[in-house]
Amino acid sequence: MPITKHLIAPSVLAADFANLYHDIQVVNKSEADWFHIDIMDGVFVPNISFGFPVMQAIAKYATKPLDVHLMIVDPDRYLETCKNSGASIITVHYEACTHLHRTLAAIKELGCKAGVALNPHTPVSLLKDVIRDIDLVCIMSVNPGFGGQKFIEQTYAKIKELRDVSEGVNDSLLIEIDGGVGTKNAAKLLEAGADVLVAGSSVFGAEDPTEAVRQLKNVLPITTKI
Repeated sequence: MPITKHLIAPSVLAADFANLYHDIQVVNKSEADWFHIDIMDGVFVPNISFGFPVMQAIAKYATKPLDVHLMIVDPDRYLETCKNSGASIITVHYEACTHLHRTLAAIKELGCKAGVALNPHTPVSLLKDVIRDIDLVCIMSVNPGFGGQKFIEQTYAKIKELRDVSEGVNDSLLIEIDGGVGTKNAAKLLEAGADVLVAGSSVFGAEDPTEAVRQLKNVLPITTKI
């Protein structure tokens, strides 16, 4: 079996909410690395997902880190609650933070990894002045708010540009891709420089979610020779 360094984070947004405990156990027993948790407020994005009580329930049974993606306005109000609800990584949107540097510092003071998400229209160059303070950048490869959307092809170029921006400044930066990720584009994403693949519909919508995770985990960059 190929050994790969990239991480897989199944998105709970695509799970069966009526049978959530079962789907949590599926992820626990799979080769997945993280749980990806989308918190939506119906304001920053045109959808409401679930709140911290549900996240706390997930954390109770999850045996892998919670990668929490806050798609909300004024995320600073909820950072401590997010941490106390089980988050290991807290990602906020660039577009939602007036004082991004302060927000990143607050996340790190809580003992969590600090992430920044970028909407499809937001250029990576805007992160240049804070790139050394970020642990993870989540590049949205769909417009945020709903699962099952079509992948935006410009994402590949965006990954490469972000890798160039971080090179020599923050070489430990993780690049995460969220939206429309599956086995058809995973290899190309890894080749472009992605480290973390968020997979929702392609995992929980599969006939065998465990096998779907295994396939994603063992994808190799397209130029890799076996």
